[in-house]
Amino acid sequence: MATLGIPRCSGRFAFVGILLFGLLAMTARPATDHDLWWHLRTGQWIMETGTVPRVDPFSFTRAGQPWVSHEWLSELVFYETWKHAGAGGLIVVSAIVTTAGFLLLYLRCPGKPHWAAAATALGALTSAPAWGVRPQMFTFALASLLLWLLERGQQRPWLLVSIPPMFLLWLNLHAGSALGPALMLAYSLGLVIEVALGDTPWQEAWRPLARLLLLVLACMALVPLNPSGAQLYRYPFDTLRSSGMRSFIVEWFSPNFHELRFIPFLIVLLLLLAVLARVRARPQARTLVPLVLTTLLALDAVRHVPIFVLLAIPVVAAGLAGSRSATGEPTPSPAAQVRPMFNGLAVVLMAGFALVRWVGLAQGQAAAEAQQFPAKAVEALRSRDLGGQVFAYYDWGGYTIYKLYPEYQVFVDGRADLYGDDLLQQFQTAIQLRTGWREVLDRWNVRAVLLPPQCALVQALVRDHTWHLEYGDSQALVLFRTSQSSEKEGVSTNPSPVREKSAKMLAKTVPNLRHSM
Repeated sequence: MATLGIPRCSGRFAFVGILLFGLLAMTARPATDHDLWWHLRTGQWIMETGTVPRVDPFSFTRAGQPWVSHEWLSELVFYETWKHAGAGGLIVVSAIVTTAGFLLLYLRCPGKPHWAAAATALGALTSAPAWGVRPQMFTFALASLLLWLLERGQQRPWLLVSIPPMFLLWLNLHAGSALGPALMLAYSLGLVIEVALGDTPWQEAWRPLARLLLLVLACMALVPLNPSGAQLYRYPFDTLRSSGMRSFIVEWFSPNFHELRFIPFLIVLLLLLAVLARVRARPQARTLVPLVLTTLLALDAVRHVPIFVLLAIPVVAAGLAGSRSATGEPTPSPAAQVRPMFNGLAVVLMAGFALVRWVGLAQGQAAAEAQQFPAKAVEALRSRDLGGQVFAYYDWGGYTIYKLYPEYQVFVDGRADLYGDDLLQQFQTAIQLRTGWREVLDRWNVRAVLLPPQCALVQALVRDHTWHLEYGDSQALVLFRTSQSSEKEGVSTNPSPVREKSAKMLAKTVPNLRHSM
């Protein structure tokens, strides 16, 4: 039978191929994450100096203060990719890393390929709000690899030997590596519970339990093998305790199920409840304990949803497979002879779709950048080099670092862990015109501001005779200080025509910060 050159493939291969290329298309995102820019500048710093920064060079509020550069290896990868392949390279690398995590998840899903693929696709939709060109994608992929190794290691213990070197790589890519020992400890606790309940004999449990505890000790011993040394031990705990980050950064908020993007998360939670309600489908405690841990983390903060997906989706897939087990194998039909050809065609079409999406995102990078970041306003700052400090909008801090450092240093940027709760609160005090906002600008000798027109601080400064409007458009305003202000130097009562024109551009409300760390 003629196939017109169309490749033929089995149903299993087709599901894997369609899933692979579908994920490569779905996980591709434009390189416009707010933090990407300071990651790129840090990677450039590392390449040019041959050292990883131990103190902050980019801000004037924390200049010279210790900085835990826990993402240094990710930043090096990002910068080298950007340098040699541009934004398109970053888009592809990020999509490949994220897809690798999902393929490992697919391999852990029980049942027939189509149910495993469906469950994996649901997991992809659930974690979609976290996708992007971000170091967190390395944590997602390596956490997925860790879980695959732990499961396969039950039958092939020699695989577990690869966990410590993998962890060493992980802890230099992203501080999310702390999840590794946490998941292994949760898995160990599950084994202990199984023994206590009589589900697993001690004779069967003690060897895997001993291996896990040895792996945890080995991984913990490796933590100082990073540029920040032993500081990385406490870094995850300092981050989790930060009230400023939790009140300031959207990604640290709890999921809002009134938003459409979190509906897949709700669906997975409901499916989990349905699966766990069936006694015969209930997973072992070694699976349940890490699942409960990651569920609590995901309900607490959006940024943990992808890790929850890695634990929840195999349980959901097992439930789907069990509910369909009585249907048996499909009856062969006359169309079975041509089905492989259509399978091959579907894989080719999905591969083409992924390629088209990658090309489209790369070609649209400049437009996406211009939409999210104030390129013209930054050029206005560059043309008036005062060699000083700029009070930039939080989401634009990284972009300002990338474009203007070392001529300008920023007040804050996406490194919320560096600035701490006090500086984050000072920033909010200023932009929201809370009591003491003027003292914040005076204390730090702010000479320039780069803010969106609807920001309350701009509404005040554009009418203040101690500030001069240098540039303004619908996206951003640039103002320079002309003299030192004081409490008695209030808002000008006789605004110039320029100030009146600028004032019309201003809204009356302060926008919500939409930053994701």
